[in-house]
Amino acid sequence: MANSRSLIAYFSRKGNNYVGGSIVSLPVGNTEVAAKKIQKLTGSDIFQIRTVKSYPEDYTEATNVAQKEQKENARPELAEKVNDMDSYDVIYIGYPNWYGTMPMAVFTFLEAYDFSGKTIVPFCTHEGSGMGSSERDIKRLCPKAKVLSGLAIRGGSVERADKEIKNWIKKLA
Repeated sequence: MANSRSLIAYFSRKGNNYVGGSIVSLPVGNTEVAAKKIQKLTGSDIFQIRTVKSYPEDYTEATNVAQKEQKENARPELAEKVNDMDSYDVIYIGYPNWYGTMPMAVFTFLEAYDFSGKTIVPFCTHEGSGMGSSERDIKRLCPKAKVLSGLAIRGGSVERADKEIKNWIKKLA
């Protein structure tokens, strides 16, 4: 992937989150922490996937919205688009694992662009469920892209995941 222009597109939620068996308030979401670590190592451009309608700050309310969106196969409207997606060869796509896959906003993002011939590199944060079905879902949504093996980072350990992230990026090269 040397000499490729890359983008890190990530969805992250700050506020009340489930971490290590407790609800804690995060000033920065776990996936954003991971995305910035990847950016530091790769020099990639970075883009935060944000919805027009924000998710509730309260953890239980946010999970209720997330479950409802998934059940309805919703596509939440995004606040912004990537200006020049065609100029990127490699897209790192980051998200928390919500109910076994990506948040529905990431589905919206992946359906908004043509990823034909591009390489997609998924990474997620989770509290025990790993990548879930997200890699399979990305392959289904982006059949003409090359989807590499993703990295699942335990959200509660993301601050200490530098070595894990560095080793993963080395393997991708």
